[in-house]
Amino acid sequence: MHAVEQIWRDEWGRLMALLVAQYRRLDLAEDGLADAFEAAARTWADGVPANPPAWLLTTARRRIVDRLRAEAVATRKLPLLAVEADLQEEAQRTMADAGAALTDERLRLVLLCAHPSLPHESAAALTLRLVLGVPTADIARLFLVSTPTMAARLTRARKRLADESFALPEGRELVDRVEMVAAIAYLAFTAAYAPGAGPDVVRAGEAGEAVRLVRVLREVVPHDLAGRDELDALLALMMLQHSRRDARARDSALVLLPDQDRRRWHHDEIAEAMALLTPLAAAPPAPYLLQALIAAEHAIAPTAADTDWARIAASYAELEELTGSPVVRLNRAVAVAEAEGPRAGLALLDGLELPGHRLPAARGELLLRAGEYDEARACFDHAIASCDNVAERAHLRNRRDDLR
Repeated sequence: MHAVEQIWRDEWGRLMALLVAQYRRLDLAEDGLADAFEAAARTWADGVPANPPAWLLTTARRRIVDRLRAEAVATRKLPLLAVEADLQEEAQRTMADAGAALTDERLRLVLLCAHPSLPHESAAALTLRLVLGVPTADIARLFLVSTPTMAARLTRARKRLADESFALPEGRELVDRVEMVAAIAYLAFTAAYAPGAGPDVVRAGEAGEAVRLVRVLREVVPHDLAGRDELDALLALMMLQHSRRDARARDSALVLLPDQDRRRWHHDEIAEAMALLTPLAAAPPAPYLLQALIAAEHAIAPTAADTDWARIAASYAELEELTGSPVVRLNRAVAVAEAEGPRAGLALLDGLELPGHRLPAARGELLLRAGEYDEARACFDHAIASCDNVAERAHLRNRRDDLR
């Protein structure tokens, strides 16, 4: 079973792209490949074939052909993806020759899933499902919906793409689409790294899949593509944050960054992330790069007390100037409070508006440090009422109770 799982992770996206190129239907390709992996799980117990991807491709193709025969009349009425004739022929040759090296059309599949016609959350879910083969139940858990709801969302997304082209975009459109995939990956990562609801402090497995998506994207995009540095920065950012996953909870309770046991951080991942960032030292400021540099400051500090909060605050100021994001302003205020005191942080929060619990929670924490206990209690009450994450809500209750 371990061999099947590893090949699933390594080959799902490549095989899926080839099947889409050949049969021009996302549902057929996905169902056929899933059936092939199910067959592999049953039959490979006696030994893995010499060319596992070719075996899976052949098996998937048989399943698809059987289904096409069964629905021959209906198929003529179904919309098909637009696929160039030479790409279809190449995919056919690859599947006909069991010994051929598999061509890699994953970039086409990744960019199709990031089509502008799809809402970002639907595009993120479809990308995880089709490019990485993440089970629908896991995607549902990531986005805090039921499995049937996510299955229906994925079905709608596939149907919306039914008449689109499997061709590679060019020029500015290619750059824009790659940027959208990067944003989708970070959306999925953020949903897993800091769940807005439910009992989990972090959903490490789902966060890891988002990291894997960025790895796939970096592997398949052209090396001279504009904005390639931001992909490196994004991967570094996600790895630095993901490296702290095992230290973020203790007995299901939230452990804040200053209190985390840094021995439990994944230092090999931190080292890989720092190696990605080193060549970008002279690169112009960009959103993912600045966020990665902020995360790196935490990673290189031996203890929480050694954190260079002034540098972090300066990076947040650059990031806010670039993005104008109120979330960045909130994070900048926290950093300024650490560097200059709570009242300096509170001054940056004046007039800021954000939905959810994070703004009143931050304001309550800074008011508490400033000795404004009644105002702090009111802010914590507001944050508790707005928070749907069990662990974070328990932490906020503890901070409010400290006021007693």
